Amino acid sequence: MKKLKIAILIVLIVLILDQVFKIWIKTHMLLGEEYSVLGDWFYIHFTENNGMAFGLEFAGKFGKILLSLLRIVAVIGIGWYIYILCKKNEHIGLVISAALILAGAFGNIIDSAFYGLIFNESSPICVDCIPSVFLPVEGGYSTFLHGKVVDMLYFPILEGHFPSWFPFWKGESFTFFRPVFNLADSSITIGVLIIILFQKRFFKKEEKSNEE
Repeated sequence: MKKLKIAILIVLIVLILDQVFKIWIKTHMLLGEEYSVLGDWFYIHFTENNGMAFGLEFAGKFGKILLSLLRIVAVIGIGWYIYILCKKNEHIGLVISAALILAGAFGNIIDSAFYGLIFNESSPICVDCIPSVFLPVEGGYSTFLHGKVVDMLYFPILEGHFPSWFPFWKGESFTFFRPVFNLADSSITIGVLIIILFQKRFFKKEEKSNEE
């Protein structure tokens, strides 16, 4: 099936780019270190998180395991869904969107599942600190499913202060867009946005059968 091959290719490309970028960041930068790419609008900023996409947290260590298991179940479900879509010869745009979501979810699962085993703890910025080491002699910093997700894309496009008349946050500073994320998060977001924007075109066949 040609569409299935396209989906597999997209997943592989996103996964490879995501992991190569993360491993480079992890082994070449210290926590909190950043480089300006596009003035004050775009930075490569190394941070790690224990939770969901865009640095969100979820119920401590138990939540971490639960989230990882949910991701694994979701990846299996999305993979099966893509196979069904290809078998039914559904719209290629829907297949590509699902493949992007699958690749993003899989990319962050790899961090959670294995990074704690294959890297030592990342050091914050200091004079004698060195970046994390791949496969350190002393072993990794955590156990299976307890690894931290590597984030690095930061777009503080707009910074300022809320006006004095603004409720709740009056006078407080704000940054848009504050969360730091990675390529896997971006892949999921793009896949979801494509489905939302083109849902009528993607699900036209299903609506037609319902009308009949």
